[in-house]
Amino acid sequence: MGNSEVGASDRRSLHERIAADLRDEIMSGDLGPGDNLPSTTQLRERFDASNATIQKALHLLKEERLIVGRPGSAVTVRPRRQRTMRPAAYMAPSATGAPYRWLTEASKLGGEARSKLLEVAEVTPGADVAAALNIAKGDTVLLRRQILLIDDEPVELVKCYYPLKIARGTALMERRRIKGGTPTLLAELGFPPRLSVDKVSARVPTQEEFSALRLPSSLPVLRTLRTLYSDDERPVEVAVMAKAGHLYELQYEFTAQ
Repeated sequence: MGNSEVGASDRRSLHERIAADLRDEIMSGDLGPGDNLPSTTQLRERFDASNATIQKALHLLKEERLIVGRPGSAVTVRPRRQRTMRPAAYMAPSATGAPYRWLTEASKLGGEARSKLLEVAEVTPGADVAAALNIAKGDTVLLRRQILLIDDEPVELVKCYYPLKIARGTALMERRRIKGGTPTLLAELGFPPRLSVDKVSARVPTQEEFSALRLPSSLPVLRTLRTLYSDDERPVEVAVMAKAGHLYELQYEFTAQ
């Protein structure tokens, strides 16, 4: 079926279109970790493209950390093609003295996981965060901003917002990492997590996200706006999380009702 039958024609340059098709095969597993990509000759024939165009497409995928290889040698899919994150596995508070659950769960994927606190400040949040916290637009909240890394590669930019009525006079206001993570502290403060609601969207990265995640291009990021509710359906935390969409996927599990 031609493009004219399914919608507008693809106006991207040919090397971008070739990279998009190969990226999809990598992310779907048709080209698995460690697999060789088709040869340059095969790719030229498949896409009716010049050698230079094929090389430009492969260069994009190398910058995106999806493939490895040098000119004249086989190009292969990186061993860690795409990581699957399971939010439900790290939502609950950690046990007393235990590390933040995200760190222990991320380490299971291979590599050393760590977090880096970037900022703690009182700010005026965006309209979506204000609505999720059920506060008036223009009200001030506490922001804790951090970057999560595996093997020193940035995985996720996280901005967590808290009502000042909850945060003031607590460790949330201090510029230091919190042992066990904020869910553990909130539970200790009398706000145990009861319900988490995620809104996930794909977006073009902001300048901040582009820089913090070291993105090679304007590939979409996965943006999650998560609202954490405690007793009486009280919102106690809103987290805005962004991760590279071509390197990470989210897995949610549901039971039939």
